[in-house]
Amino acid sequence: MLTYMMSAAASTEANPMGGTSTMLIMMVALLAVMYFMVIRPENRKKKEQEALRNSLHKGDKITTIGGIMGKIVDIKDDKIVLETGEDQVRMELQKWSVMTNHTAEKEKSKRAAEAKEAAQKAKEEKAGK
Repeated sequence: MLTYMMSAAASTEANPMGGTSTMLIMMVALLAVMYFMVIRPENRKKKEQEALRNSLHKGDKITTIGGIMGKIVDIKDDKIVLETGEDQVRMELQKWSVMTNHTAEKEKSKRAAEAKEAAQKAKEEKAGK
């Protein structure tokens, strides 16, 4: 036991800052991992949501955070008027409550399908030559 304590004391005297610098490096590495795994994706998600809310137009079919689905009939600065169902109930909601824009998603998937078809045709033409 005495030998262990003497060797521990000797190693501390030989390298007094070794433990502290290692701990500092580990803390910096942990913060870097936290940034790339948590903070950065969250900021990207916030920017995408803000872009979605700023790109709303009359006639877009949307879903709110609360699950209300409908069509936008009017847009104000920070509010939208949503018409739901066949009975044409209109509700005024905050823009931040919009979760998805189905109209934009359909257009995006249609463009992706067209690009895929064009790439397939180009591939077939290249193989045919």
